[in-house]
Amino acid sequence: MHDVIMRPITGRDELALFNRMPYVLNDEVADDLAEGRRRPEWLWVALDGDRLLARLAWWGRPGEDVPFLLDILDIADDVEVGARLLRTAAAEVVPAGTRQPAYLRTVPADWRDTARHDVENRMAVAENTGAHLFVERLRFEWHPGTPLREPSTRLAFRPVRDTDEILDLMTRVLDGTLDAHSRDDLTRMPARDAAVQHYEDELVHYRSPRDWWRVATLPDGEPVGFVTPARNDYNPIIGYIAVLPEHRGNGYIDDILAEGTRVLAAQDVPRIRAATDLGNTPMAAAFHRAGYVNVERTITMTWH
Repeated sequence: MHDVIMRPITGRDELALFNRMPYVLNDEVADDLAEGRRRPEWLWVALDGDRLLARLAWWGRPGEDVPFLLDILDIADDVEVGARLLRTAAAEVVPAGTRQPAYLRTVPADWRDTARHDVENRMAVAENTGAHLFVERLRFEWHPGTPLREPSTRLAFRPVRDTDEILDLMTRVLDGTLDAHSRDDLTRMPARDAAVQHYEDELVHYRSPRDWWRVATLPDGEPVGFVTPARNDYNPIIGYIAVLPEHRGNGYIDDILAEGTRVLAAQDVPRIRAATDLGNTPMAAAFHRAGYVNVERTITMTWH
C-alpha cells in the first residue's frame, strides 16, 4: 500500500488512463474539459505502478474556481484506497472552510438486484470520509413516438412573464414540497431565498430560450402551476415542474407535464430527460402515466 501514488492527471493526454474504469460519464469527460466544466487538477487517480486502483473527479461550471459536484468515484475494490484518495484530493481541491461538494452517482434502475456490491462499495468510500446518504432519485426518459396526452381543455398555458414571476411561483410551491433538496434548504433559509438559490444554481444556466417555460392557468388566468422545459449542458430536460399547494390533488400535474413535453417534442429532440426523488411517488407516477421510462437512478451523498 505504501507504493500507491495519488495525484491529479497531468492533462488530456492521461484521459485514457483515467477512463480505464467504465462509467456512463466517461464519454463526456473530454468535452467537459474542453468546455471548462472540469479541470485536470479536479481529476485524480490512485496508481500502483501502472495499475489504476481508484479514481475520482469533480464537475463545476465554467469560470467557477470551486467544483459544484463530485460525480465520478470508482475503485478496483479496496474501499480504504478510495477513501484515502478522496481525503487526499479533497484537501487539495476543496478550499479550506468550504463545504465539501455533494457526491452524485448514477446507478442502474435495478441496482439493488444487479450492482449492489459495487454501489455500496462506492457509498462506503464516501461514508468513510464522513458522508451520509442524502437522497435517491429516479431518472426518466421520454422518446419521440411515445403518445402525447391531448392538450388540456381545463388549463391554459402561457410563457413566464419575467424573473419575478417565476421566483414567486417557485417560492409558493415550496409549501409542502416533497423534494429533499428543497426541504433541506428550508431548514436553513426562508422560502424566497431557497427559490432564488435554486434559480441561480440551475435555471439561469439552461441553454435554451426562457420563452419555452410555461405557466398553467385556469380559464380566468389564475396560476395553478408551471414547468420549465429546457436544455442543460447535455440533454433536453423537464427542469422544474410543480403545482401550487392550493391546486394539488386535481390531476393538473398530468396536463402540465404533457405541455412541457410537447414544447420539447416540437424541437425535434432525440429524447427528454427528467428526474424526481424516490420518495416523491406522485411525481414519479405522473412521469409513468406520461410515457416516461425509469432508465436509471442517482444517489446523492453529502458531508455535514
